[in-house]
Amino acid sequence: MADLKNMKGISEKDRAELEQAETLLGPEPETMGLVKNYFWGRVREDLILPYPDVVSPEETARCDQLLAELEDYLKNEHPAVRIDQEQEIPQWVIERLFKMGVLGMTIPTEYGGLGMGITSYNRVLEMLGKYCGSTAVVVSAHLSIGCGAIKLFGTEEQKKAWLPHLASEWLSAFCLSEPNVGCDAGGQETTCELSEDGEYYILNGEKKWATSGALARLFTVMARQKMPDGKERVTALVCTPDMEGVDIFEKNRAKCGIRGTWQARIRFKNVKVPKFNLLHKEGKGLNVALTCLNYGRCTLSAGMLGGARRVMDQAIKWSQTRYQFGRPLSDFELIRLKIARMSALVYAMDAVLYATTGFLDRKDDDIMLETAICKVFCSEMGWRAVNDALQIMGGEGYMTENEVERVFRDSRINLIVEGANEVMQRFIFGYGGKQLAEYMLPVKEAVGWDKDESLGANITRILKNIRKKDIRRAALPLGTEIFLHIRPRMQHIRKVDGSLRGRARTLVRLARELSHQFKLASARFEEKILERQAIQARLGDAAMWLHAYACTLSKLDKQVRAGMNGPEGERDREAALHFMDMAEQEIERLFGELYRNTDASMRKAAEAALRYNDTLPNNLFIIPEKSPVAAGTGRPPVRDGVKLFPGDAHAQSQTNA
Repeated sequence: MADLKNMKGISEKDRAELEQAETLLGPEPETMGLVKNYFWGRVREDLILPYPDVVSPEETARCDQLLAELEDYLKNEHPAVRIDQEQEIPQWVIERLFKMGVLGMTIPTEYGGLGMGITSYNRVLEMLGKYCGSTAVVVSAHLSIGCGAIKLFGTEEQKKAWLPHLASEWLSAFCLSEPNVGCDAGGQETTCELSEDGEYYILNGEKKWATSGALARLFTVMARQKMPDGKERVTALVCTPDMEGVDIFEKNRAKCGIRGTWQARIRFKNVKVPKFNLLHKEGKGLNVALTCLNYGRCTLSAGMLGGARRVMDQAIKWSQTRYQFGRPLSDFELIRLKIARMSALVYAMDAVLYATTGFLDRKDDDIMLETAICKVFCSEMGWRAVNDALQIMGGEGYMTENEVERVFRDSRINLIVEGANEVMQRFIFGYGGKQLAEYMLPVKEAVGWDKDESLGANITRILKNIRKKDIRRAALPLGTEIFLHIRPRMQHIRKVDGSLRGRARTLVRLARELSHQFKLASARFEEKILERQAIQARLGDAAMWLHAYACTLSKLDKQVRAGMNGPEGERDREAALHFMDMAEQEIERLFGELYRNTDASMRKAAEAALRYNDTLPNNLFIIPEKSPVAAGTGRPPVRDGVKLFPGDAHAQSQTNA
C-alpha cells in the first residue's frame, strides 16, 4: 500500500506531522472498524447490528445493585453544592466511594476490586455525572487513566503490589500534560534516563493538570527517553509522592467548572525511580497513554450524558410549570424545538456511548475512531443540550441554587480535555480516510495528470500504466466515480426491523456519499488537503454524525424488537427518529459546504485580525508561560481574591514569610 508521507508536493511540516502521528498510534489493525468502513462507503452491520451488548446478566444485576446504593447516597448525602462552592471533595466522600466499591469497580476481583466491565463502569459514571460532575471526573481519572494503566500494562508483580491498595484506599493520578505539552502528547519535555548501575531511572521535568495528583498515593508519569538507536521515545514510570525530588508545588487552581477536582503541578528533580516501576516497556509510554485515553474518552462521555439527562428533565418540567403570557412555556413552538432537540441529542449520546462501551467490552480490534467520535459527539451534543436547558429556565437557570448553571460550567471542559475537539476532528478525517487515500494514491501516480510533467511524458506514463491489470482494476471505478459522478451500487442492510428499513437505506446512502465526497475532495485538493483543516473538519464531522445515526438506528432497532410501550417508549421512539432527521440534514449541510463556504473570506479575516493583534503590546495580555516566542513578556494573571492551593511546603514557606 502507498505511503501518504511520500506523496509528491507534500510539505516537510505535513510530512513530519504524519510521521509523528503514525509513531504515536502505531500500526493500524488489519481489520477496519465501523468508522473506517464508512469512508469506503460501507456499513458493517455485523459490528453494529444487533446493538452491542455483551454484559452478562450476573454483572448487570450487580451493577444495578451498586447503582441503587450509589443513587441513594448521591440524592441524600452527597454534598455536591458544597463541593462546587468550596472547591474540594471532602476526604469522607472519597472514603465512602471506596467503601461502596465505586473506586475499585473495574479492578479485577483477585486484587480486591469489583471486576466489572466497561459498560457497567460507564453506567456508574453516568450516575455520578447526573449529580456531581467533579466527583465523576475524580472517579474517571482514578480508574481510567490512573490505575487503568497498571491494570492494562502492569506485570503480575506490579498488579499485586499496587492494585489492592488502589481498589480500597489509594487514589491514583496520571501525569501526561506539561506547561508546554497539551494535545501534542508526543512532545514530552520531562526526561528519564537509566542510571549507570541500571537500577533506577533518573526523572526530571514538570507536569501540569494531573487530576488528584496532590491527593494520590501513586501516579504514572510520561517521560522522554533516549533509546539505544539514538531516537527519543516516551517511557511510562510509576512514581509515589514520597520519592526524594518529587515536589507537588501547586495542589490545584481555581477554575470555571468541575471545581471540586484538584489538578496538581508537580516537579521532578533527579528522582530515582526503581526499575521495578517501569510500566510496559521502554519507549512504549505513549501506547500506555493512548490506550488509557480510549477508556477515558468514554467515561468523560458518560459523565456528560448524566448531566445532560438531568438538566433536560429539569428544564422540561420547568417549561410545563413556568407560565408567561398566560401560557406554560411548553406551549411555545420555539421552546418545543429545544425540548425536541434535547431529547434527540440525549438519546443519541446514550446510543453512541453504550455502543462504544459494547465495542470495548467485546474487545473489537479497531476502536480508535469510535472512541474519538464518542468523545467529540457526547461533549459537543451534551454541551448543546445543557445550553438549551439553561435557556429554557431563563434567569432562574443562571442561579447557583438551581444547579443547572453548575452542570453548564462543568460541561464546558469536556470539549477541551482528552484531546481537544478540533484535534479529534482532524484525527477522525485523517485516520478515517487514511487507508482509502493510500489505495487511491498509486492510481493517481500511475494514471493521473501531473502538472509538473510535459504533455508527452504524461501521455506516455498513462498509456503504459493503464495496461497493467491491477492499476486498471482500481482506476476505472475511481475514474468513473470522480469524473462522471457515478456512485457504486448501494448495499442492503438486512438485520434491521422492517419498520426501520427506510432509515437503514438512508444510512447506507449517506455512507456511500461520505466516501464519494472524500474521493472528490482528495482529487480536488490533492496534497493541499493536508493544509485545509476546515475541509477535513467537515468530512470528519460528517463521519461523526453518520456514526451517531448508525448507533441510534441500532439502539432503536433493539427497543422496537423488545416492545416500546408507554410514555417512555413513545418519547424514545420519537427522539430517535427526530435525531436521525437532524443527522441527515446536518450531513447534507456539511457536504454542501465542501463547495459553497466562506473559507476564503475566513482566511483573510483571520490574517487581518492576526496582523492587527501583532500591533498590540504583549504586556497587555496573559501569554503562555512556555511560549517559544514570547515567554515572560505578558502580564501576570490577577490572583487577588482567587482561592489558591499551594503545595504544603510552599504554603508553609508563604506562612513563614
